[in-house]
Amino acid sequence: MKQRYAVVVLFVLIILSGMVSLKSYRVTEELVTEDLNQALEKALNQQQSDVISADTIKVFNSHLRIEALRGKATLAVDTRREGFCPRPQVSTATILSLSDQRPSMVLWSVALLWGLFCMYQHRRTMTQGLYGGLALHDGRFINASGSVLKLTPMQQQLMEMFWRSPSHQLSKTEICDTLWPKKPDASETLYTLIHRLKPIIEEYSDLKIKADRRNSYELTIR
Repeated sequence: MKQRYAVVVLFVLIILSGMVSLKSYRVTEELVTEDLNQALEKALNQQQSDVISADTIKVFNSHLRIEALRGKATLAVDTRREGFCPRPQVSTATILSLSDQRPSMVLWSVALLWGLFCMYQHRRTMTQGLYGGLALHDGRFINASGSVLKLTPMQQQLMEMFWRSPSHQLSKTEICDTLWPKKPDASETLYTLIHRLKPIIEEYSDLKIKADRRNSYELTIR
């Protein structure tokens, strides 16, 4: 599987787990709100008073259907409205603890395992394709530490020619005919290209470009 597809799958799993978690939270929040409101209504009707006392809280807790809410809910007075308007509420942590997050955790676990698998596959692919501490991956040259070589289009093309050659060796004529097919004599241009490419290759890998007497260049391990 290509790396970009693996990343897409990973993000889909993460988004899906987040959506499942949020949905479970919202459903639980509605149930909790409904229970709090009915318990407060019954407590106020039973007390028949606008004063919130310790007895009110005790009666309020006794009318809660969700046992886990007892002792965790608070009664606040909404001052934005006229008259006495108590409002029950609980913390986000309480609602989260009551919601069923098991499906979300399963998806999170799958996403984590998939991410680890993708990292393993990426590292394995990199290791298998290494030559002198360098690998060609998704059209880019990357060294063993994961750094991407910043090459010009012409340097990139020349490096790919070396990489495709079974012996990693190319004749000067072969290079010039491929890179500058319309130029009668590209020897100086080739020399400049090689001269600028050498330090980059040697800095990021254990490779070097060596010239031999047969008018060819070889990409070899130092």
